[in-house]
Amino acid sequence: MRVLLVEDDAALASGIAKALRAENFAVDVATNGEDGGHLGATERYDAAVLDLGLPIRDGISVLRDWRAEGRDLPVLLLTARDAWSDKVEGFKAGADDYLVKPFRMDEVVMRLRALVRRAAGHAAARIACGPLSFDAQLGTFELEGLPLKLTAFEWRVLSALMLRREVVVERGDLIERVYEGDADVDSNSIEVIVGRLRRKIGAERIETVRGRGYRLTAGAA
Repeated sequence: MRVLLVEDDAALASGIAKALRAENFAVDVATNGEDGGHLGATERYDAAVLDLGLPIRDGISVLRDWRAEGRDLPVLLLTARDAWSDKVEGFKAGADDYLVKPFRMDEVVMRLRALVRRAAGHAAARIACGPLSFDAQLGTFELEGLPLKLTAFEWRVLSALMLRREVVVERGDLIERVYEGDADVDSNSIEVIVGRLRRKIGAERIETVRGRGYRLTAGAA
């Protein structure tokens, strides 16, 4: 999962990014509304964390532009304002959730996971595909009831496939969801990660759709 974080407080942005990366998210950071608005309009993200009080452009105007352009990524607003009128303005602009500063970092993580899961069409936290299960709220995988140990890159690929199980996920889509914007991506990197996942969960469970991408299936029992 790849998240856009737009926050001008350097210490807070660093703390949020660190907490998200520790939970296997890829994170791109913008420190003003102009840069954040551009990234959200041109890159593909699973969700955005957007501060309201930003330099150059405020968060509400950024969010309104995203929605006007048809950008439907889930957005979690951050603000130091706790007035109900401010929350109403944020939701009217198209926000999906709202956090008032100060907050716990683990709450940001949990709320983002819930937003991404619901955006993918899953009401329940636990998602199953054959013997493989994913607790989208806790971020954990199990295979045949046993915990599955994954690297951050493996987790990002498998979570993207799991949220759209039985549907082809294009290779370019996976690349955008696995790597941060400044990453130097090798052309065969996704194939390498998929190969490692096949060894861990069974080769038959990740189908290659030539010329398009990959599909997670229930596979053999």
